[in-house]
Amino acid sequence: MNTNKIWFTSDNHFGHKNIIRFTNRPFSDVEEMNQEMINRWNEKVGKNDDVYHLGDFALASASKTRQLRKQLNGKIYLIKGNHESSALECVDCFEWIKDYYELKVNDQKGPKLIVLFHYAMKVWNASHHGTWHLYGHSHGSLKDDETSLSFDVGVDNHNFYPLSYDDVKKIMMQKKWTPPFGPRDK
Repeated sequence: MNTNKIWFTSDNHFGHKNIIRFTNRPFSDVEEMNQEMINRWNEKVGKNDDVYHLGDFALASASKTRQLRKQLNGKIYLIKGNHESSALECVDCFEWIKDYYELKVNDQKGPKLIVLFHYAMKVWNASHHGTWHLYGHSHGSLKDDETSLSFDVGVDNHNFYPLSYDDVKKIMMQKKWTPPFGPRDK
């Protein structure tokens, strides 16, 4: 798996006019918001890249969701958020739709496990071994814990752009995480 072609994002809320007010997005209307997020997505993501979307893709009709999806580059793997009714009506627009996913990436330093879920967790599979956790849902309302190898990849936190694997790795490397347990006796 080429790490240059892996992207993460969440909470676009395509088609949701009230999200502009709820999260103070800098757009005058839903059409401007949709178009700017499509532009920023396609500025980064290539046609054959893998995009892991951590929920709340769109709040629109299934036909509008389908139209929006057709404008976006990449193969989208959708982790279900709490606003996925339109996405579930056009399942064929996505590579798959799951509640939760454990992504294994072959990094230069060896395999890396990344737990993907719409919601933030305090602990997750192998978190005590340095596994990463990416989430959405909170629209920047949760304070980042610099001692936890997790953070919100939602668009409201990242200038409405998806994050590359390298972006995520850079953020994780700045964290002050330490393993909670010492070496074990064999």
